[in-house]
Amino acid sequence: MIGSTLRAVPSLRPVGAALIGYLLGTVPSADVAARLASGGAIDLRSSGTGNPGAANAIKILGPKWGYAVLAADVSKGAAACALGGRVGGTRGAHLAGTASVVGHCFPVWNGFRGGKGVGCSVGQCLMTFPAYVPVDLVLAALTSTRRWKSRAYAATLVASTAWVTGAALWWRRRWPNFWGPEPTADLPLAAAASSAVILYRFASARLPVTEEQL
Repeated sequence: MIGSTLRAVPSLRPVGAALIGYLLGTVPSADVAARLASGGAIDLRSSGTGNPGAANAIKILGPKWGYAVLAADVSKGAAACALGGRVGGTRGAHLAGTASVVGHCFPVWNGFRGGKGVGCSVGQCLMTFPAYVPVDLVLAALTSTRRWKSRAYAATLVASTAWVTGAALWWRRRWPNFWGPEPTADLPLAAAASSAVILYRFASARLPVTEEQL
């Protein structure tokens, strides 16, 4: 019914794409992992760093569960872009990807207390800006070194600035984007919006980079 409504009213497609992305982003992957791993005895929101994300899950639940959370978060962002693209085309994919980051960081089901959004943004990048992923991985490795351990916000700012700058370059120069959509102005706009949300979460949390990169 929702799909037919969106097809009948094209102006609703961007809204539908954003709503789909937000709802996917709110899926509490870390909370589910904690319940499965501990039978409900562990709450990541009150354990370790208090962040319901992959890094805290690795610390509290162990690597197996932590990396499962990371995979789930990346999948949320990627699925949001894929479904958003089906509903609203390229713009819908960008809207849904950013909305998934918002949903992950501010889930309505948990009092708007969520994670940092990095995993979802990786999924967003994989689907809408795959050409940039190798650069992103290199930056992630560099900003995870000992030198950056106490500079969470600075590391996030560097990565975010590079993402937005890369998106603008790919759009303006019309460089190939692997399996992703042809770069448009929506690419840097979506990167900037997602980065702003992530930077806000990092700034408000003020946790060490090793505890909140994910």
